[in-house]
Amino acid sequence: MSLAEVEADLSEDERAGLELVRESGGIHQSDFWKELGVSSRKGSRIVESLVEKELVDREEAVYDGHNTYYVAPTARDLDFTLLMAGDMLSPFIGEEEVDPNSDAFSQWIMNLAYEE
Repeated sequence: MSLAEVEADLSEDERAGLELVRESGGIHQSDFWKELGVSSRKGSRIVESLVEKELVDREEAVYDGHNTYYVAPTARDLDFTLLMAGDMLSPFIGEEEVDPNSDAFSQWIMNLAYEE
């Protein structure tokens, strides 16, 4: 089943929850249900359903001194095109400090300029 088909089958609450997670870029589950205006039980069920459908990721977290979960969009929802210039990945990705006078940076900028 394609992503579009999975999303088309979402309930109204699931669709609202997915939109909230995507718009926020990630949210603690303890805030998730409050933002949606549903009970914590219903909020948990919505998140569990979205996790099962692989539309969001959930990981344990401590927030305001309480154990909760952090709910984030799956990686496929993230747009990595802004890191690309043609087929080159930005030299700013990684652990190393980038020299703005380096050939790698200049080449990436030139690819970016000629892409348009």
